[in-house]
Amino acid sequence: MRLAMSEAKKCTPVESAYNVGAVIVHYSPESDTTEILSVGHSRELPGNTHAEQCALDKVSKSDLAKLKDSKIFTTMEPCSLRVSGLKSCTDRILEHGLKHVYFAVKEPPHFVNCNGIQILKDNGVTVVHTEELDQECKLLNSHLEK
Repeated sequence: MRLAMSEAKKCTPVESAYNVGAVIVHYSPESDTTEILSVGHSRELPGNTHAEQCALDKVSKSDLAKLKDSKIFTTMEPCSLRVSGLKSCTDRILEHGLKHVYFAVKEPPHFVNCNGIQILKDNGVTVVHTEELDQECKLLNSHLEK
């Protein structure tokens, strides 16, 4: 999660968007090794891109099959609805078959349809709220406090 927080710090703060970081990690029990498949942060790629989307889009083609055995760590709960009409991060995670999601901050109550956690759980994904990092991750978005 610390690496996801470092990714979030790479975001250029804007008045209307959160700074979020994401990391995709794969563990191979056969070789007892852990590898980072990808990292991403909000607005890293062209368009109105979220951190999870960027991290997933950056996974190499040769590593796509590993996603089903990987975990994603994100500083904020994956979105379940995009008012822009783009695919939600929750849908992207499910499409790629990730079975473990770790997040630090719940979606703020003013977001649309804050039910990413429930959708993921309903689809068999293990979701872990790393509450001990909640305050640190909220500081990544202090530019939005009024």
